[in-house]
Amino acid sequence: MALKQLSSNKCFGGLQKVFEHDSVELNCKMKFAIYLPPKAETGKCPTLYWLSGLTCTEQNFISKSGYHQAASEHGLVVVAPDTSPRGCNIKGEDESWDFGTGAGFYVDATEDPWKTNYRMYSYTTQKLPQLINANFPVDSQSMSIFGHSMGGHGALICALKNPGKYKSVSAFAPICNPVLCPWGKKAFSGYLGSDQSKWKAYDATHLVKSYPGSQLDILIDQGKDDQFLSDGQLLPDNLIAACTEKKIPVVFRLQEGYDHSYYFIATFIADHIRHHAKYLNV
Repeated sequence: MALKQLSSNKCFGGLQKVFEHDSVELNCKMKFAIYLPPKAETGKCPTLYWLSGLTCTEQNFISKSGYHQAASEHGLVVVAPDTSPRGCNIKGEDESWDFGTGAGFYVDATEDPWKTNYRMYSYTTQKLPQLINANFPVDSQSMSIFGHSMGGHGALICALKNPGKYKSVSAFAPICNPVLCPWGKKAFSGYLGSDQSKWKAYDATHLVKSYPGSQLDILIDQGKDDQFLSDGQLLPDNLIAACTEKKIPVVFRLQEGYDHSYYFIATFIADHIRHHAKYLNV
């Protein structure tokens, strides 16, 4: 599959690049960002996938999080895809900020008119890694995943639905129990239909309850002053309770004074990079 390079910038000895490609899975052109650390010049590196939140593109994380220095030091390739298909000419795709464009929710839609394009789960877990493994110096057996808000939800479900595929998972202010929050109810009813039993297949709290897999240590940072926490959109307590019951280790850090923004992410991003580097054996 042909990749078109859109940009390349030297950063902490490595290269921050952005590419565009034609996605068969999503039936549109897609962009992704990839950071190649200095170690990638001489050998294969582990890959860390970042999933962004509502309204974001591949640009938000690479321009606001300040992750490059830690990724360079630990020798991690970091991939940040877009959050949804773009320009599919679906009626209603641009009518709201929390559904449609910029709000793919990392599910495979089953409802018309979304099911042809909105297949972000398969794109994120299968097609994008295949593309990265085929075109860049990465160790295909060594990958981890993390994300923010809607992307934190995405990272958690990708890890929980694929035991052993990802060496580690972490999240910033994730949507932990989407079947019970307004964002999740809106997105899931639109993409997956009215049968709420289908929603649970993309809900981290429900997936934890039936998780059969290998050891998975989860790291979550949550700002205490996050408006979406107080609004009942994130519901981390439900996930923690499910993890405790299943004896799945979770480190949950409630950070005093922090909100939902990238200032919060930038403050703790190095901790998350170190968390993943530990499991990626670098």
